[in-house]
Amino acid sequence: MKLLVYGAGVCGSLFAARMHEAGHDVSLLARGGRLTALCRHGVQLVEGDGTAVRRVPVPVLEHPGGAYDLITVFVRTHQVDAVQEALADVRGDVLFQLNWAAGPEPLGAVIGPERVLLGFPMAGGTMDGDAVRHRRSGFLTRRVPMPVGEPDGRTTPRLERIVETFRTAGINARAEPRMDAWLRTHAAFEVPLGQAVHTAGGPVALAGDPDAVRGMLRLMRENLAALETPPVPRAFAALRTLPQGLLVAALRRFLKSPTAVHSGLNDRSPAAVAELERLAEQLRARS
Repeated sequence: MKLLVYGAGVCGSLFAARMHEAGHDVSLLARGGRLTALCRHGVQLVEGDGTAVRRVPVPVLEHPGGAYDLITVFVRTHQVDAVQEALADVRGDVLFQLNWAAGPEPLGAVIGPERVLLGFPMAGGTMDGDAVRHRRSGFLTRRVPMPVGEPDGRTTPRLERIVETFRTAGINARAEPRMDAWLRTHAAFEVPLGQAVHTAGGPVALAGDPDAVRGMLRLMRENLAALETPPVPRAFAALRTLPQGLLVAALRRFLKSPTAVHSGLNDRSPAAVAELERLAEQLRARS
C-alpha cells in the first residue's frame, strides 16, 4: 500500500514507523525543525523509561503531492482546516485519526465527503527532544483495538482492505460501525480529563487531588448525559452508573500508571490546550 502519513508527532511517527517496517511504501509529512530531524536521523523511538534509541528510516517530505492508496491524518483538532486545504488536490482516501466531535460532514467540506474515513490512534507517547518516547506494549495495550470506520457505518471493501492491511502490519485494527459516536464519547471523556490534568500540572499531580478528580468525573458524567446516542464503547456507560467512590479510586490509579504518564496527558504545550478548547466547542455545538 502506498501511504502518506500527514503529521509527524507521536502518533503519526509511530504509525509510519510500523507501516514502513511492515514493507509498505510510506512517506511521512513534516515541516520545520521536525522535518530536519527526521531527514537526519529518521523516526527515533524510545520505549518507556529506557535509554536505547531505535531509528526507523521512514522517507519524509515537506509537501504532499501525487496520489496515494491512503492518506492517514494525525494532527490536532484545531489543525484540520489547514490539512484539508493541503490535501484538496492530492488523490487518495483520507483516514482522519484524531480527536473529533463535530461529525464527519466538516471533514469532507473541502476534500469531498466520499474520501473521508474516521479513526482514532490507540498508540500513545510523548516527544522527548526529537525522539518519540512511547509506552511499552503490554497485554492490555495489545488487546485494545484501533477503531476505523466509514462515516455512515457501512462495511465497505475499502474499509475491509484498510483494516486487513493494518492487521498484517501488526496493528490491532477493527472496523467500528459507530465511529462518529465513538469519537464523541471519547471527547466527552477526554476534554474533562485533559483540562483537569493541565490545571493540576500533570496526571500524577491530579491523582493526588481527590477533590479535583471528583470534579473531573462530574463533568464527564454531564458530557456523557448530553450525548445524542448511548456511549460507544458501551463500557463508558459505567462512568454514569458505578459509585463515585469506586470510579474516583480507579481514575486516580489510572492517572499514576505508566499508560497515563507516557501519554499525551503530559503534553502541556499551547497546541494541546488549543485542541482541548476546540474539542470542547464541538461537544457544546452538538449537545
